[in-house]
Amino acid sequence: MSHRVTLIRGDGIGPEVVDAATYAIDATGVKIDWDVQVLGAAAVAAAGDPLPAGAVASIAANGVALKGPVATPPGGQFRSPNIALRAALDLYAGVRPCRFFEGLPNLHGEVDVVVLRMTDDDLYSGIELEVGSAGARELAEVVEQATSKTIPADAGVSIKAISRSRSARAAEAAFDYATRHGRRKVTAVQKATVMRFTDGLFLEATREVASRFGNIEYEERLVDSVCHDLVTRPHTLDVLFTSMLYGDILSDLCAGLVGGLGVAPGLSLGQDCAVFEAAHGTAERLAGRDRANPMALILSGALMLRHLGEDESASRLESAVASVIRSGRTLTYDLRPDRSESAAAGTAEVAEAVVAELV
Repeated sequence: MSHRVTLIRGDGIGPEVVDAATYAIDATGVKIDWDVQVLGAAAVAAAGDPLPAGAVASIAANGVALKGPVATPPGGQFRSPNIALRAALDLYAGVRPCRFFEGLPNLHGEVDVVVLRMTDDDLYSGIELEVGSAGARELAEVVEQATSKTIPADAGVSIKAISRSRSARAAEAAFDYATRHGRRKVTAVQKATVMRFTDGLFLEATREVASRFGNIEYEERLVDSVCHDLVTRPHTLDVLFTSMLYGDILSDLCAGLVGGLGVAPGLSLGQDCAVFEAAHGTAERLAGRDRANPMALILSGALMLRHLGEDESASRLESAVASVIRSGRTLTYDLRPDRSESAAAGTAEVAEAVVAELV
């Protein structure tokens, strides 16, 4: 059986890490029909649009994409293609698994945490008013009338809106992920003690969803408490379900605990589509130099294989990555304890080492 998958090579180091990842994925023996499309700066150069309709249509039709990092074209006239793609495909949940690999420095060998965050609502929704603008002044008047609280005249404003419906559907994704992947617990991460009408609503929606998943332990924790326990006793945490801003911060914290963004795979999930991508960006300074770490995208490819029902091949690919990291012989500079560039392996060399470990 062949799977048709949209492939976005991306910008900066994207083409190099994508080539490494597809080489490793193809080496598992799973038949993938790669439907190559462009997004980001490369798409602007080719078609004048960072989010071509053809690329969006390809992902919608195939239901699955492997995506390299893409850049927002400079100049300010274009919206981030990453955000625009999520909106176009209604990708409402971001998933970031963070697991320990023997051979990488960390404080807690037992780290195995998944951060699942909403990718709509919250402070990243782009509802902002510039300091001194007419809109900011009008909003300040409305706020004072409604709450008797004052917004300073020299304040810029960002609006945090959390909806029950979007919280509930993302919570469904979190509990479904936990069930399908054999996870034991979902923790709702929030600050409802302070933000009762936003984070409080998030909790209400999540509780209702949790009541339908009796097989999964459910708890509610404040975001600052979770940050503390991630550093001191991460083994007590499993799936962290949260809103966009907290999730962005927690994702990088968890990645730091297990060796960095170079081993942080991820996916953006919607009702009908799943886009698999590494957590890191385009790293323009490394582009074309065969120095970029492909492990995060290779691991994203393993997540993709599991999503496609190719569990055995996914496990083999993850084990191959673990073996290469454990040996310590073929690592890019960012994964080496001394961060030595002279002794580091190149992108293609790492991919070859992973393929050699496939059994």
